[in-house]
Amino acid sequence: MSGDAATERLYYTDAYLPEFSARVVGRADAGRRVYLDRTAFYPTSGGQPHDTGILGSSNVIDVIDEGDRIAHLLDSAVEGDDVRGKIYWTRRFDNMQQHTGQHLLSAVFEDLFGAKTVSVHFGEQSSTLDLETESMPSQSLEKAEQRANLVVAENRPVTVDFEDAAAAKGLRKAVDRQGMLRIVSIADLDRSACGGTHVRTTGEIGPIFVRGTERIRKTIRVEFVCGLRAVARARLDYQTLSVIAGALSTSIDAAGGLVASQAAQVKESEQTRRRLERELARYRAAELHGAAPEVGGAKLVTLDGPAESMDQMRTLAQALLDHKRSVLVGVTAEGAMLVAATEDSGFDAGKLLKDALAITGGKGGGSPRLAQGSPAAGRAADAIAAIRAALAPGR
Repeated sequence: MSGDAATERLYYTDAYLPEFSARVVGRADAGRRVYLDRTAFYPTSGGQPHDTGILGSSNVIDVIDEGDRIAHLLDSAVEGDDVRGKIYWTRRFDNMQQHTGQHLLSAVFEDLFGAKTVSVHFGEQSSTLDLETESMPSQSLEKAEQRANLVVAENRPVTVDFEDAAAAKGLRKAVDRQGMLRIVSIADLDRSACGGTHVRTTGEIGPIFVRGTERIRKTIRVEFVCGLRAVARARLDYQTLSVIAGALSTSIDAAGGLVASQAAQVKESEQTRRRLERELARYRAAELHGAAPEVGGAKLVTLDGPAESMDQMRTLAQALLDHKRSVLVGVTAEGAMLVAATEDSGFDAGKLLKDALAITGGKGGGSPRLAQGSPAAGRAADAIAAIRAALAPGR
């Protein structure tokens, strides 16, 4: 069978049809790719994910829109030419809630703020819509969310009609095509050309929860969840807050303020720690500079103790650069190397490190004043010796 005939799309006129009968008009891929004369399975299209379910005794794992035809990808070949299909309703209804919720949110954002939706995406956990606007403050998000949920509570009808593109008026987004359009309308709010599956009334969308935004190039991406997803998300958020509140021995309502207060204290403590670390580094640098041997006309400070971390060595190196004619060579317990050299020392830290790594293997680099790298395993001492040799007179 060729399967070239157009597939009748039952979901266009009845999104609530969970089961249907059909005739197989084409097969491919050893019978695991099937074409039907009609189907209630929605293919991935317009950002909405495909349906899953059962066709005959086979599982439908993907549904693909091929223009006039719809291909059903199965986990095994379906038997016979007359088959019965069953949609997995939980997934279908969830997608219907998200899609109609997106239409509602898009209409509200455009109505309240003139922010047009330029693209949408429906994910497994949450969905997004991209708004053509430079910004969307949190108070505007809350206003849009509240307005959308009021429309949900009003339980407005959501209807599907078919109109000729030339005669269709009042569409939220202009359509650059001819012929018959399938138009989904939310009473007194929105008219959009759409081939997706939708609920019958806004009340069936359930709660709409806007979770946040991010800037994507010249648009604002809004993340949202609708219906039972919003309930599940709220439950998960509540459980997370309960754990946080329990750990802080406070109530959920007080947890946010307490976390903010403690975060401010941690930030202040970290700033104090860094300031004290810099002060200590200045004293250490002065002590090390005074006791360091002079090699090649510069004071050579060598640090290879296991207690030195890279952050500590960088802080110490910055302090040592305030002293005249100084070179620092340090190695952490993990074998990472830092080289620093003052301008008046006559040495280039980046070149010293690069030449040492050429001898010992490894990789790294940096500026004439500060360079960082990692010699080959077990070769740190050899790298230090190579730098010391490069500093010696006559080299």
